Amino acid sequence: MPEPTTTTIDPHSLKQLRDRLAPPLQIGAVTVNSRVLQSPLSGVTDLVFRRLVRRHAPESMMYTEMVQASRLQYLKETPIIMEIDPNERPISIQLFDCRPDFLAEAAERAEVEGADTIDINMGCPVNKITKNGGGSSLLREPEVAAAIVKSVSSRVSIPVTVKTRIGWDAGEITILDFARRMEDSGAAMLTVHGRTRAQGYNGSANWDWIRQVKGHLAIPIVANGDIFSVEAALNCLIATGADAVMCSRGTLGNPYLVGEVDYFLKQGEFKPEPSLIDRLLCARDHLEMLWAYKGKRGIHQARKHMTWYAKGFTGAAELRKQLSLIETVEMGQALLDGAIGKLNSGEWWAIVE
Repeated sequence: MPEPTTTTIDPHSLKQLRDRLAPPLQIGAVTVNSRVLQSPLSGVTDLVFRRLVRRHAPESMMYTEMVQASRLQYLKETPIIMEIDPNERPISIQLFDCRPDFLAEAAERAEVEGADTIDINMGCPVNKITKNGGGSSLLREPEVAAAIVKSVSSRVSIPVTVKTRIGWDAGEITILDFARRMEDSGAAMLTVHGRTRAQGYNGSANWDWIRQVKGHLAIPIVANGDIFSVEAALNCLIATGADAVMCSRGTLGNPYLVGEVDYFLKQGEFKPEPSLIDRLLCARDHLEMLWAYKGKRGIHQARKHMTWYAKGFTGAAELRKQLSLIETVEMGQALLDGAIGKLNSGEWWAIVE
């Protein structure tokens, strides 16, 4: 059984934090009974992954992978990327593009699909997104970004939110003006990733800029960046004064994290961490669910997920190598069952990786 987790954060600060965040999160007219959100992640946060996260965080807001609005113009049927379970509430569909009219039409489709909110991605740093005017490139086009929020807000009855970064690069940090424009244009909530577009996912997130945004705006501010543990989430919420925290890469191979942070904020204590065997059993579930949902394509997508789970024990590196090559669900099951057996027998043991 894992050792109980402790924190070095001052108990008084933790009590103040829990008292401040005890009421529900209000996003426009939508009430969310959790201050911890699962970030949209391209190639990750599909229906299967969200179900795994929701096992441990049933009240948290989930997000779909980002959907290109212009692509929907050529599709009669709703793509699988937008598919949501009617029971997985609250849920937001994230859209990206640079054309207000396309985004407004896509938002209407997302509302019909059952989304509780529409999130506009204005933070993705990937070149193939920014070179076409989407994602974080909108930080350099604040008038277009404002027009997008106004257009989408005028066409749907659900709240419209924005996820962005602090600026283009270290010499072009524009988040304070940009955030104000988003609020003035009708955004009901703003998520700020504390990195610039130039940083990508390198270096450290600058939480102080998120704190400054919180001081400038009246709408809820969600802090994002470098949330890899419960303690990091708590430190971030204390440092920024944000209304909520969003977990991103920290949930890769770890669908427990959102629920662990939520549990601490509600209960004031750490939830027992899953054992290595628990994590591999979860990986097995993930593999089987992807196979059932997507077939062969699901197996190929499962490879990366399986390697994220396989960490922290002797033999993990070789297991990751083998899992990255699986072609069938049976191959993955056999590898994971073998690893679980070795951990159970003591042949493999926990290490610090």
